[in-house]
Amino acid sequence: CSLLGPGISSYESRPGALAKPLDDCLNKVKERIPVHLHKNTSVYLGATAGMRLLRLQNESAANEVLASIQNYFRAQPFEFRGAQIITGPEEGVYGWITANYLMGNFLERNLWRTWVHPYRKETVGALDLGGASTQISFIPEDPEEHFNSTLQVKLYGYNYNVYTYSYQCYGRDEAEKKLLALLLQKSNASANVDNPCYPQNYNTALTMKYFFGSLCTQSLRPANYYPDQLVNFHGTGDPGLCQEMVSLLFNFSACRGREDCSFNGIHQPKAKGKFVAFSGFYYTMNALNLSGHFSLDDFNSSMWFFCSQSWAQLQFMLPKFEEIYARSYCFSANFIYYLLVHGYNFNAETWPQVHFQKEVGNSSIAWSLGYMLSLTNMIPAEGKLIQLPLKPSLFAGLLVFLTATALLCLLFLVYLCIVSHHQKNIPHVEHVFIPE
Repeated sequence: CSLLGPGISSYESRPGALAKPLDDCLNKVKERIPVHLHKNTSVYLGATAGMRLLRLQNESAANEVLASIQNYFRAQPFEFRGAQIITGPEEGVYGWITANYLMGNFLERNLWRTWVHPYRKETVGALDLGGASTQISFIPEDPEEHFNSTLQVKLYGYNYNVYTYSYQCYGRDEAEKKLLALLLQKSNASANVDNPCYPQNYNTALTMKYFFGSLCTQSLRPANYYPDQLVNFHGTGDPGLCQEMVSLLFNFSACRGREDCSFNGIHQPKAKGKFVAFSGFYYTMNALNLSGHFSLDDFNSSMWFFCSQSWAQLQFMLPKFEEIYARSYCFSANFIYYLLVHGYNFNAETWPQVHFQKEVGNSSIAWSLGYMLSLTNMIPAEGKLIQLPLKPSLFAGLLVFLTATALLCLLFLVYLCIVSHHQKNIPHVEHVFIPE
């Protein structure tokens, strides 16, 4: 089940209030899992970028939130195994593991219905867009060349050198806060600001703390910062100006023309192979009425059309209308464009290699499944990959026997063909009997 409301880091000043949203979810879990299995069911909690930011900003507040969660789960009938804040690279690798696990890229069933390592099957890269960070993970063309920037992951006895990087403050929510801060910085009137990424005729009043209270925007705070002061943002729905403002969130010049660089001077090997883009990537494309894979031109035209709509029109266009998300889809689309095209260096040719999807089968693609698989050791580092139904020596003998039999059958068929062809070439003499 999905928890309603904001992430756990937003409960820094009221950690006790976490019980309500957790209860709503856990009650569904208790109904699904039979009562007699509750005490044997393990529960883990992993926190990501929002809590990483909170820990950097206020470590005691982060510890209080985690302590509140631990107290809550210890009172539940399940076997609680602890709560922890995972690192950015871990989040990236867990997302990569989830995507490839669900797609069957680590194991497949052979003729004897046992699990084996897929022959020459490529893994897919993973693109994850959360609220406070975004991750890219894939196996480079030449892992040895980029050894210092890859993590070695051992699964089922096979080594994978995965490049992964987590961009803190480049999650959808934090990136938008930076945009609002920049717009205010460039505006002459501090109380009323035009936002080209908000839909036409959309108006909202936000406190300065909403976007300047984050560690990600601390450097952009004005000298006269008053947390409770309201700023009125007016949507102008200007796609061109929105793109221009979003581009300012990235420092592309720091790469100085290097090909093995994304943005902000971060080293990245050339993106290779197929990718799956999930979480915020998927939800943004879904709002633009796009899914699966499509051309870069289709994306650009859909984004331009969407960003030109008024607030009133959007309410009829979106499959699910929620103000806080609806107002930001235009920004999200432009942010994704700059991140993937100018940051990760996807182009018109490689863009269709990116598949925007939410799930495989009925399982959601997210870092959390990879995290659970790792903690429960459901993907062991070592593993006997193939279990033959016969002893190796007997299997080898049987294989030789069957091969010899097949060759003999083939030779016999060739012999029959030659004999048959020879008989057809013998001239036939007709005997005519004439009665006397």
